[in-house]
Amino acid sequence: MAAPGAYIFGCAGPVLSAEEAAFFRACQPWGFILFARNVQDPDQLRALTGALCESVGREAPVFVDQEGGRVQRLRAPYWREWLDPLDQVAQNRRQAARAMYLRYRLIASELRAAGINANCAPVADIARAETHPVLRSRCYGEDVVKVAEIAGSVAQALLDGGVLPVIKHMPGQGRASADSHAELPRVRERYKTLRWSDFLAFEPFAEMPMAMSAHVVYEAIDPARPATQSPAVMGMIREELGFKGLMMSDDLSMQALAGPLGARASAALAAGCDVALHCNGEMAEMEAVAAACGRLEGAALGRAERALAFRRAPLPIDIEAVEAEFLALMHGQTGRMNEDG
Repeated sequence: MAAPGAYIFGCAGPVLSAEEAAFFRACQPWGFILFARNVQDPDQLRALTGALCESVGREAPVFVDQEGGRVQRLRAPYWREWLDPLDQVAQNRRQAARAMYLRYRLIASELRAAGINANCAPVADIARAETHPVLRSRCYGEDVVKVAEIAGSVAQALLDGGVLPVIKHMPGQGRASADSHAELPRVRERYKTLRWSDFLAFEPFAEMPMAMSAHVVYEAIDPARPATQSPAVMGMIREELGFKGLMMSDDLSMQALAGPLGARASAALAAGCDVALHCNGEMAEMEAVAAACGRLEGAALGRAERALAFRRAPLPIDIEAVEAEFLALMHGQTGRMNEDG
């Protein structure tokens, strides 16, 4: 079988269309990503994830952003609701790592039941006064050591639950005061400060299966290009931070990037991303990305295979016991998660 394509695609709605299935069968994306537009209820979601994998004839990675709080695609009444991560950590700082482990162990169980086997979490960005509000509430705190500890607990919880984690946004987006969904953030801090503050949080994750790039210009490293499209930044991630896993771009459709979609994808792969992430499900854009990226090969293919080798069956779990411990940690709350958040 030929190698899969060097891209991850979304689809338009809650049901895979015949046109989409035929396109995916032909272009063989390495994986898929789901959003709220794709989610209605558990039965529908299981059918969709099954259809996506059937379209490519393999158990492809199916990603979602299920951070909890503002960024979660699976919501009540069928799935648990959560506080924003920053709020949860603030509510129980002393046992934040354990509480976040339990939270993501429950999230992993819900994702696996829906046929989703990869989650775009943890967020290892450092919250700062200037961090844009779109990102800040998703962070785990302001202390780099504590953030790395909590992010490690999140990643382990997902792995224990049979779900692949994606560390984001490498090498660190916390100093971005602009929203990369709408414009290109620029960070002007000197390299030494970035290296031993923001970037340091990602160093413990050198062996993790996957990470996602930041659409941010770090002027001290490459003033001309965002990290996603910067050979200098990608080289620093590999050499200085020692990251060995698969690097996926953040969504190519975000307005931080300029130019046609094919050119955006080509620049990301040329810089050192292994796969291009395209999320909105627009067929013409996906066709352009597929044509620009081609198939996985060489080191990128090896890293993709290594990432999938992290997949394993979930460790046994007593859902009620995990939920009870989580609620006890969160100041002795009682009741179901989707009743009291």
